[in-house]
Amino acid sequence: MRLLIVTQKVDKNDDILGFFHRWILEFAKHYEFVTVIALQVGEYDLPENVKVLSLGKEKDVSKVGYIFNFYKHIWNERKNYDAVFVHMNQEYVLLGWKLWKLWGKRIFLWRNHAKGNFLTRLSVFFSNKVFCTSKQSFTARFKKTKIMPVGIDTDFFKSDSSINKKPNSILFLGRLDPVKNVDVFIEALRRLKGAGVEFSATIAGNASSKNIGYEKVIRDKVLTYGLWGMVAFTGAVTQIGALKLYREHELYVNLTQSGSMDKTIFEAMASSMTSLVHNAGLKESLGQELILIKLNADYIADKLSQVLREKKDKNFRDLIVEEHSLKKLIDNLLKEIK
Repeated sequence: MRLLIVTQKVDKNDDILGFFHRWILEFAKHYEFVTVIALQVGEYDLPENVKVLSLGKEKDVSKVGYIFNFYKHIWNERKNYDAVFVHMNQEYVLLGWKLWKLWGKRIFLWRNHAKGNFLTRLSVFFSNKVFCTSKQSFTARFKKTKIMPVGIDTDFFKSDSSINKKPNSILFLGRLDPVKNVDVFIEALRRLKGAGVEFSATIAGNASSKNIGYEKVIRDKVLTYGLWGMVAFTGAVTQIGALKLYREHELYVNLTQSGSMDKTIFEAMASSMTSLVHNAGLKESLGQELILIKLNADYIADKLSQVLREKKDKNFRDLIVEEHSLKKLIDNLLKEIK
């Protein structure tokens, strides 16, 4: 069988979407041929049975140009794929469904966002099956939706006993955007300092282009609160950089609300880190003591202090390997994408 994948970016060094390079590698092991159409293409290292095509974002092509290139690629490659896997962006289903249905191509949509709208419902309607990882995802409500493992490369994300974790070290890794509640994290650190708790924190990631002002607010708060010697900013990191940070820190904190399953949480857990999260959907996996039920700085500071003080051995790696590994995800998708 031959597969067409439509996705946002193919770039193994991308700080947010670099993980998808590994997904393509795994798909390539099981399909005769894989064609990938991406909005933007960077560096990749894929086998001969994978063909990568770009819509042109890296060349500053206009939105009209994106659409032209999209139709050009799906037309030119129409004899080279039997099914379509649209990753994350419902727009491609809405653009391509008529032609794909006409050509007898089955359509599979991966969408894991908490929010959706009429266009989301339409994209689900036009898809043969839909996949998500969270029961709080907007698409989880539909009968044709299948809940999937998160898909963590557990051969890559793993601990290293030769690396000593810095005592009382906290890692916050992700985009510096309001949805991540980085400002609440800084307020909690301010209170942690005020309580006399010794700690160090690393914030890894950059703001998206529309939230540059938000990142400045975060950095200014660190200065204003006298946290500069305790908080370090690394900027965006590659998958290799993220692994290094997971191995060096004791506690990973994620304040994204329920509705999605941030891969970084599972990467940290696969690397044998303790994770403190605001996602109620992970209560069954992590236990109530590691779920933040409120986005309140005083409350979060108390939880941070408690977890750092108790230093309980919370190794969730086996859980990730068994339930959310990349191998398990691809095995499950292969059963559905036919």
